[in-house]
Amino acid sequence: MNDWPRGWNDGRDGGQDERYGRGSAHAQPEGAQRMPHVQRQPQRRPQQPPRPAVPPQGHGVPPQQGRAHDTFAGYDSGYNTGQVYGSPSGGAPAGPGRPGTGGPGGGQRPGRPVDWRRRIKIGSIALVSVLVVTTIGTYFWADGKVRREVDLGKVIDRPKDDDCTTYLIVGSDSREGMSADDKKRLHTGSADGKRTDSMMILAACSGGNSMISLPRDSDVEIPSFVGSQSGKKFPAQGRRVKLNAAYAEDGPELLVRTVEHNTGLRIDHYAEIGFAGFANIVDALGGVEMDIEKGFKDEKSGADFQAGKQTLNGEQALAFVRTRYAFAESDLARTKNQQKFLSALASQAATPGTIVNPFRLYPTLGAGLDTLIVDKDMGLFDLGEMFFAMKGVSGGQGTSMNMPISGSRGGNLVWDKAKVQQLVKQIQNDEKVSIAS
Repeated sequence: MNDWPRGWNDGRDGGQDERYGRGSAHAQPEGAQRMPHVQRQPQRRPQQPPRPAVPPQGHGVPPQQGRAHDTFAGYDSGYNTGQVYGSPSGGAPAGPGRPGTGGPGGGQRPGRPVDWRRRIKIGSIALVSVLVVTTIGTYFWADGKVRREVDLGKVIDRPKDDDCTTYLIVGSDSREGMSADDKKRLHTGSADGKRTDSMMILAACSGGNSMISLPRDSDVEIPSFVGSQSGKKFPAQGRRVKLNAAYAEDGPELLVRTVEHNTGLRIDHYAEIGFAGFANIVDALGGVEMDIEKGFKDEKSGADFQAGKQTLNGEQALAFVRTRYAFAESDLARTKNQQKFLSALASQAATPGTIVNPFRLYPTLGAGLDTLIVDKDMGLFDLGEMFFAMKGVSGGQGTSMNMPISGSRGGNLVWDKAKVQQLVKQIQNDEKVSIAS
């Protein structure tokens, strides 16, 4: 007798539906049968990016155990213990991004060796770039502050040009920008206007540089000229005056015209600096070292020097170049001191340590630009060349001298015409100067 309910047999009784499973009456185990009441539809899982390959570690791990959930053919049992066999610590398998694995975020990843050569190269490039940008910025800043107020185009009847670059360098007694305390401290007095306190020609030639002082008491002729302000032409009258009177009469343009007329040299550039600017430049450089051969004292200029090597600050430097009454040959002795000091100043200023270093170049330029007056065609590059030419003279690569003097007339110093002509000819021919003052 068959105790199984109807329909739970193998289908042989009455041809019943064979979709149902068989009983256990047979010796052979039942085969798998369709069971619609428990069949599930396959679930679509959202598309996920491929997982990074997990390198094998420790013992082999069955593929189904490396998943987050037990799944089979889309079926999720929802059962997960978190236990993964073969893991070094019984936790999740090691892989990229997990601490201790050497992946991103790992705390025990071996560090890459530091490429010091590459770091030094990058640091050097960055440093050079900063210096270049700073220097260029400083250049344009300073170039914009230069006072280009002298128009050499107004000078008439000029001598022929030559291969040398010739500068007329003027120190004026301008008190512009100075307070009452500054005037007292620097012993400048309070005179209105401005006059030339020192003048010199600097000829920069391939055959050698020459620095020639022009005593302000030099006896010269005022030639015909065109007024710098009025534009009116004034004819020559044969007037002979002190050289500094030309500046007082019509400023830098007439001074250049007078120097060219009495020497025969063409002046390419004009540079003028006042008392305050001169002293400020010296202070910005930290002083200028001088070797004073013989001590001297002058109440009017404030000079009080002992013999020997010493560093002069701005106040002392101004007193040094202005002193005249302490010497027997007052004007000639003073021009020699001026040449000596300017050469020392140029030697200290025209150095890579000042020009390349913006922390020294910036204050040095800023100290003197407010009172520095040049011609309209002169830029910072020309100023640099002028300083290097002066430095060459002090370094023994040129000649430093006073304009040759033959005597005096009415208290004015008369130039030696023959020597002056020979001197000018040597400069124009780019020859080494051999004339002695």
